[in-house]
Amino acid sequence: MNSPAIQIHSIHLRVSNLERSIEFYSNRLGFTVRTNNATSAALDTPGVFKEREGFAAAPSSTRLTLTEDRSAARAPTDAAGLFHAAVLLPAREALGRWLQHAATRRVKFDGFSDHGVSEAIYLSDPDGNGLEFYADRPRENWPRESGGLAMFTRPLAVADVLAAASPSDAPALSGARWGHLHLRVSSLDRSEKFYREMLGLTLMQRFGDGARFLAADGYHHHIGLNTWGGVREPQPQDALGLVETIFVIRDAAGEKAARDPDNIALQITPAR
Repeated sequence: MNSPAIQIHSIHLRVSNLERSIEFYSNRLGFTVRTNNATSAALDTPGVFKEREGFAAAPSSTRLTLTEDRSAARAPTDAAGLFHAAVLLPAREALGRWLQHAATRRVKFDGFSDHGVSEAIYLSDPDGNGLEFYADRPRENWPRESGGLAMFTRPLAVADVLAAASPSDAPALSGARWGHLHLRVSSLDRSEKFYREMLGLTLMQRFGDGARFLAADGYHHHIGLNTWGGVREPQPQDALGLVETIFVIRDAAGEKAARDPDNIALQITPAR
């Protein structure tokens, strides 16, 4: 059993009110608080994710770091940065159970979409950071066209997802992990080149003129890039939102820190 070529280990967000964010991510969304002090907290999800595509099961790497900065402002609407960070649930049944959990805690949802490869639920945290919770369909059922992926966006059958919910006493995010990162960028060509070279990804699909999806191991995407809304400036250095993403790369030669063409920070660490 091969380990994945790439995994998102950790996402670090700058927030305006740490207590409020901890309540949102733990009580409402189901993350577990591991450490917590006056200005920062580390959260993750419990359990082991069993990869249906043939990779060996591995301990969850869904680390979320929150750092408070009450003086930080939201980034301008035309700035590059986080579009959403996406949490992958092990199966449709788990997604339905998580949706029940979130709905009973009055989470406000931004949208529900069927992408052919996956079923997805969208929301935002108290600082406007986009989040996606989703479950993949089996690869053999992914839509394809001319030999490539043909992801789409259609309304999600929410009632069917809820009906599929598996009864369990396990935590709502048991076995979940980060599935992909979707970024707003100022140039698709420039960002595609950077992430292909830096992370060893392959272009999986062009979605119209405004988005591209890149991945390893034949996945639908580990990185999404879009220019929707007219991105015109880099991510501000000290704004609320994404601080850094840590990627675990199977064949990485060593630790490496970098910033993409839009000033979005990332770290690479070898698989251990």
